[in-house]
Amino acid sequence: MKLMEKAPAKINLALDVLFKRPDGYHEVEMVMTTVDLADRIELKEIRGNQIEILSHNRFVPDDQRNLAYQAAYLLKERFGINQGVSIGIEKNVPVAAGLAGGSSDAAATLRGLNRLWKLNLSLDELAVLGAEIGSDVSFCVYGGTALAQGRGEIITHLPVPPKCWVILAKPTLGVSTADVYKRLQLSQMIHPNVKGMIGALEEGNYANVCSGLGNVLEEVTLPLYPEVANIKEQMRTFGADAVLMSGSGPTVFGLVEHESRVQRIYNGLRGFCDQVYAVRMLGDRNTIE
Repeated sequence: MKLMEKAPAKINLALDVLFKRPDGYHEVEMVMTTVDLADRIELKEIRGNQIEILSHNRFVPDDQRNLAYQAAYLLKERFGINQGVSIGIEKNVPVAAGLAGGSSDAAATLRGLNRLWKLNLSLDELAVLGAEIGSDVSFCVYGGTALAQGRGEIITHLPVPPKCWVILAKPTLGVSTADVYKRLQLSQMIHPNVKGMIGALEEGNYANVCSGLGNVLEEVTLPLYPEVANIKEQMRTFGADAVLMSGSGPTVFGLVEHESRVQRIYNGLRGFCDQVYAVRMLGDRNTIE
């Protein structure tokens, strides 16, 4: 038996870091939403008791470093599953991009194996397991739009964002999330208005969503990687309504309300950036199934 799961990318509409916790993690507040750019995960039972990762992308590890592998291993250990599984990852979300591609692959693996192995776990139970794998996995189990707190595992679902296009542009470089967090100067940061963003979503106010975009990690990533700052500037110049870096970067996204502007921005960015995507927000958690 085999089945498929969709693993959508996410963007951060607001990302704030409050303080460093005694356990070494940072306390965060993030408003995240899924977009219609997704990996596809194929899960297939195989003989033996091993976990096999298959991907044509050379940047995807095929061992325990892979978060989808860790998700399968966690379920096997926790529930005594003596069944081998092949995890095929069709990679469409850029790697090390600030889009939670690996976390979403892990979340899709949890959801898919829950069905394949008939574990009958709820999404809430899967999200708790996901927190053991990585900070963004709990959110990715649900998808949709949510406030993530704690180290990312405390999820509060939020209304769907106003309809718009999202232009994603990733320069040809990877950013280490751990390195960015290490360099944060917590005492000197300008914090985004997370409550304001939640209010804008509750009101369905597109203009306020645009004006409320904020990501404290830009203060570290942009000086380190001028290419990211350049993409932000170009995206504004080409006509995006609002522009922000997602996660720890390097991907930049622009919100665009009117479809007539999407192609112009897309074409302009393709002139100096290979990985450019024009997608819609998924918004609703139920669209990931």
